[in-house]
Amino acid sequence: MDMLPDIPPAKQEMVSCALGAALAYEIPANILLGVAEKEAGKPGQWVRNDNGTYDVGPLQFNTAYLRDLARFGISARHVAAPGCFAYRLAAWRLRGHILRDRGDIWTRAANYHSRTPHLNARYRADLIRRAARWTTWLDSHFPTHDAVVGATP
Repeated sequence: MDMLPDIPPAKQEMVSCALGAALAYEIPANILLGVAEKEAGKPGQWVRNDNGTYDVGPLQFNTAYLRDLARFGISARHVAAPGCFAYRLAAWRLRGHILRDRGDIWTRAANYHSRTPHLNARYRADLIRRAARWTTWLDSHFPTHDAVVGATP
């Protein structure tokens, strides 16, 4: 039995891991799902960049960021592995961009890909489109209710 019947089996790990990571790091789930879909990596995948770095694993986490994380025992092997670790690491990084970077939330989130203005703008536009689709999906699967402060049952 599929955990998420309207999500293809190959993407179910992405959805469940992204939702858990977004919750853990208190970032918008639609943004993390949009980034995960846009990056479209796979466990074990390594993509060489022109600058000599690699994008690794499901979230295509750049090895340049891993230099600073080595002191915590985080390696590219961890990021490339199947499971939710890569999503949690990406959520941690996105949270940092959202909290500390300049610009609107979409520009900040697109800094995951690049701070170079034209590269950020292209990624940002596609991320907005993908996140909007995920918002629709999330709203249809996880209905929420507004609470009125001071209301009594």
